[in-house]
Amino acid sequence: MQKWILSLAALFGASGVMLGAFAAHGLRGSLTERLLETFQTGVQYQMYHALALLVVGILYRFWPSRSLAWAAALFVAGTLLFSGSLFVLALGGPRLFGPITPLGGVCYIAAWICLATACWRLPKS
Repeated sequence: MQKWILSLAALFGASGVMLGAFAAHGLRGSLTERLLETFQTGVQYQMYHALALLVVGILYRFWPSRSLAWAAALFVAGTLLFSGSLFVLALGGPRLFGPITPLGGVCYIAAWICLATACWRLPKS
């Protein structure tokens, strides 16, 4: 479990850098400012949650728990749904992706709650 959590964190981080560079150099001038901001929001949230997933993976190494496993799965789902839908929308994809974005946000919130629960249950030092 820990390997896939850390591997996905690293892949989300790497792809976040690539997507950010693509937005800055490849999309500027071809998208409206509003759509470019939408794309950048997707990149920002992907990077924030790549780091969160990295923390979950490190914590899981020392204190494996269902709460941390759920946090990891929800951070992954949140990134795919939230950031993924913003990327699709910004690049002119079908508007039906619009309602997917809030589902990703709900996954992110649930992941943070699972992480808080796991941290609360950590053994006393």
